[in-house]
Amino acid sequence: MTEERLQCRIDPICEPFGLIIFGASGDLTRKKLLPALYNLYRHGLLPDNFFILGAARTAFDERGFRELINSFLPGEEGEERECFLSHLYYRIIDYDGLESFKTLKRKLISLEGIYKTGKRRIFYLAVPPLLCEGIAKLIGESGLTRGTDWNKIVVEKPFGWDADSARSLNRTLHRYFQEEDIFRIDHYLGKETVQDILLFRFANSIFEPIWNRNHIDHVQITVAESIGVGERAGYYDRAGIIRDMFQNHIVQLLSLVAMEPPPTFRPLRIREEKVKVFRSLRPIEKKDIPEYTVFGQYVSGEIEGVAVPAYRSEKGVRRNSNTPTFATMKLFIDNWRWQGVPFYLRSGKRLRRRVTEVSVHFKTVPHSIFKGIVSEEIKPNVLVFRLQPDESINLTFQTKIPGTKLCFRDVTMNFSYRDYTVPIPEAYERVLLDCLRGDQMIFVGQEGVEIAWEFFTPILDFLEKGKKIVFHIHNYRAGSWGPWEADEFIRKDGRQWWVT
Repeated sequence: MTEERLQCRIDPICEPFGLIIFGASGDLTRKKLLPALYNLYRHGLLPDNFFILGAARTAFDERGFRELINSFLPGEEGEERECFLSHLYYRIIDYDGLESFKTLKRKLISLEGIYKTGKRRIFYLAVPPLLCEGIAKLIGESGLTRGTDWNKIVVEKPFGWDADSARSLNRTLHRYFQEEDIFRIDHYLGKETVQDILLFRFANSIFEPIWNRNHIDHVQITVAESIGVGERAGYYDRAGIIRDMFQNHIVQLLSLVAMEPPPTFRPLRIREEKVKVFRSLRPIEKKDIPEYTVFGQYVSGEIEGVAVPAYRSEKGVRRNSNTPTFATMKLFIDNWRWQGVPFYLRSGKRLRRRVTEVSVHFKTVPHSIFKGIVSEEIKPNVLVFRLQPDESINLTFQTKIPGTKLCFRDVTMNFSYRDYTVPIPEAYERVLLDCLRGDQMIFVGQEGVEIAWEFFTPILDFLEKGKKIVFHIHNYRAGSWGPWEADEFIRKDGRQWWVT
């Protein structure tokens, strides 16, 4: 197949827009959002008429804000970069002050007159979850959503802080926005391999017939980070690993692996099938949490030969903190397809290396005809969706080593996105493009996010309200794969952790 045929061209955004980013001076905006938007601009995917209005509490003028953002943009200095920066504006805002939002509205109306954007407004809440509801309320009360027929709002994960706050935030958003205009963003869903899970399952007839309890032994989802908490220590020490990873990224990956085929490839139909998976998750009662979970917190160690401090020694972390930085859990989906198949989930900070994988472990052959002929054990087939660092899909199976003697070896068929020479949008580039288009395909719906919170609420209560929780937080050395208790957790089931 020629490279020209392999290209899947990205349609540019044609309609003008104004993007208002709350939390514009923060880490997410500087390191992810604006570099992603700049890349879209460089590739000719943004219209001529657009502006980005940053709003935050930090005392910047527009020149200072542009200089800050310029230091984080990729590539070389030049006219193209200067042109992009000229579309950036900034206003100091009080997140609790109605008058401050009215002042922002006046600036917004002025920019809309300059750029002729037709009042097409996108509000992006790049702020901690506890600020989202208050900002959403003041967006509505200040009239920022009035007088326009095209308003969108983007809310970063975690959506809410728990089940009650997620429901309250949804109620507030629905006062001023329609459900189809609310984008609950999870940038993991913008990764190519994540999107490929659905295509792989539902466009290939050889896999879907065996995608069930009769042929699959178990599924593992690993999201390992080698970094610590960095500049997010203040947030992370309150949130912990469950809010930061499990309630959003990991449970979304689980739903894509486990969902039933939707009748059509439409956002609403896909959301409906994902919700069915969430509803089928077997609840973990508080008394059973120690049996189905393991939690850990990293102590000092080495990663790639560099000494790193313990979690409690990180700047911004409480010295007596019991916040878990690692968790593993075993979940079951009580439905016809998955009854009895365990899903093992794990994630942590300061692990040996950065890797995110979904591995599907098939059952061993029901009867080996090679007993007494070969000494090697016939290993089960494993299908791996690798999300990072190198996105790929690979299938491991058994073959014969060439020669007169019968010997087995593992062979892996590999599909890698590195084989493409055409540019592939980074995750935030993809989700931002879809927001600008109003395409809800890879975003999370109201019902899905609330049910996910309900499932994890007993676990969060156990971690945050349990008087003896300290006995359930196991230390692990930075640079390892987590506490040894996590290895024992899966080993007692006759299995072991898998990572390519």
